[in-house]
Amino acid sequence: MGYGEIIDLCVSFIYNKFIEEPRYNYGGKQKGEVMKVGILMGSKNDYPVVKRAEEVLDGFGVEYETRVISAHRTPSVADAFAKGAEAAGIEVFICAAGKAAHLAGVIAANTPLPVISLPIKSSTMDGLDSLLSMVQMPKGIPVACVAIDGAENAGLLAVQIMSGKHPALREAMRAYKVKMEQDIIAEDKAFQIEKAK
Repeated sequence: MGYGEIIDLCVSFIYNKFIEEPRYNYGGKQKGEVMKVGILMGSKNDYPVVKRAEEVLDGFGVEYETRVISAHRTPSVADAFAKGAEAAGIEVFICAAGKAAHLAGVIAANTPLPVISLPIKSSTMDGLDSLLSMVQMPKGIPVACVAIDGAENAGLLAVQIMSGKHPALREAMRAYKVKMEQDIIAEDKAFQIEKAK
């Protein structure tokens, strides 16, 4: 192992051990600015997945309101929440549900705000039922859809949608993407050094 490789390895170790920022910590919120996401889940059992979307939003300084609302068991609550969202300052929805996952579609039918659907992995069809319920929306009621249990991407997509209105959030997303690239380059460099041993 050459001198340069040793230096690279030491720098990588110090960065990862002492300097690396939390996974999501990009700011984006300006003083006095309100940025809010409505997060709905069909069951409290979905929360371990949904929590990962909250962590992303926390890292970008985006507020959220998380509720348990079922499209089938509490339809009047879902309707009222969707229709009152704009007045509550919500700019985008993340709707998580499993099985016959109609929550995102019900919300999208009752609001002009963008809706992101988050299919939850179910015990019967591994989440394929949830995914198909969400992506096969009829013409005129679009919803965006992330991967099964893809809560991090749901959070990131919400941030990107809101960044059209909030320039500071757009810069924070740009910083996130730069750091992600740097992390992969560093990971590859460390892998090449380890492989060469």
